[in-house]
Amino acid sequence: MARAFLFVMDSFGIGGAPDAAAYGDLGADTLGHIAEFCASGAGDRQGLRQGPLKLPNMSALGLLEAARLATGRYPEGMTRPERVFGLHGAATETSRGKDTPSGHWEIAGTPVDFDWGYFPDEGEAFNPELVAEICEKGKVPGILGNCHASGTEIIARLGEEHIRTGKPICYTSSDSVFQIAAHERHFGLDRLLAFCETVRGIIDPLNIGRVIARPFIGETPASFERTGNRRDYSVPPPEPTLLDRVVDAGHQVHAVGKIGDIFAHKGISRVIKASGNQAIMEASLKAIEEAQPGDLVFSNFVDFDMLYGHRRDVPGYAAALEAFDRRLPEVHRRMRPGDVALITADHGCDPTWRGSDHTRERVPIMAFGPGLRARLIGIRPTFADIAETLAQHLGLPAGPHGRSFL
Repeated sequence: MARAFLFVMDSFGIGGAPDAAAYGDLGADTLGHIAEFCASGAGDRQGLRQGPLKLPNMSALGLLEAARLATGRYPEGMTRPERVFGLHGAATETSRGKDTPSGHWEIAGTPVDFDWGYFPDEGEAFNPELVAEICEKGKVPGILGNCHASGTEIIARLGEEHIRTGKPICYTSSDSVFQIAAHERHFGLDRLLAFCETVRGIIDPLNIGRVIARPFIGETPASFERTGNRRDYSVPPPEPTLLDRVVDAGHQVHAVGKIGDIFAHKGISRVIKASGNQAIMEASLKAIEEAQPGDLVFSNFVDFDMLYGHRRDVPGYAAALEAFDRRLPEVHRRMRPGDVALITADHGCDPTWRGSDHTRERVPIMAFGPGLRARLIGIRPTFADIAETLAQHLGLPAGPHGRSFL
């Protein structure tokens, strides 16, 4: 029986979303702009990387053809391969947000057809009544922040006051999210996680997608550093996903990285914690070796988004892409006859774009495996086609959204 491996390169958009203007993202193109900057030399960083963007393995899997489908042009400066292997194309998101849960749920066959709740863009993000309830039930003397902010910036700005006062740092973004930063030692990691659970219950009626715990260490702004103990408290998907179908069929879903949190641990057989792209790849390779027939290994590679996209770090993003690309042959060597691996993304986060938030973009689809014939699958009208393709591959019943491209 077949196995399936689904890798989400968090935020690796390829431009061209037809509704990008509605999100203020007309012209955003994560891959295209990184390639353009690298070709011009603006993507160089001494000791990190230099020259045009080099992704030979993903290019051979059809990445450049997917980008051309999405935007009408090839990424600047990148070398086109002599031959493309596997299935390749692009996909358009139909969910109403450009956030992580919406993208992942749609990839898993469940588009978000409702509107998330959001906090105000101007002034205080959280009203006095909400803050009072959070402080009372969460047993804290107050909160800091109460605004839209970048996580690293607000920790640098308010971290020392947080340590001194014991008040957690609470902030949001253009996503449907309530983020809480607190020091692992001074505030306590267990206390932070318990506080996040309390906040999750309080804001459930507001239809906020996620409460995110952002623990950090260090004693000064220069030494503050977020740790790998992040935890997302998400609302569950509104209906069964591909993950539920795998489990209902008696097989296992191996959730690597933050996948378990994104799906509120619904349809998850095994949570494999790992922090950072390299550790996530190591954990994914081990899961591939251990997966049984009928299993799904589902991995999220978070660094592209968290470390480089949101921080608008073009050289860092480019180097991370090249590092990920170099490891793909290790995946191929572990595949058995009948296996399929599929690489995609959940949204964009163009590091050349204004602000620090996600960008509305199409995403690549690159599927490969022993005996899988190379074929262009065009622009898929929904990410849910990915779920239906893997469902067909695994011999599972079809879901209500999307169509297989096998």
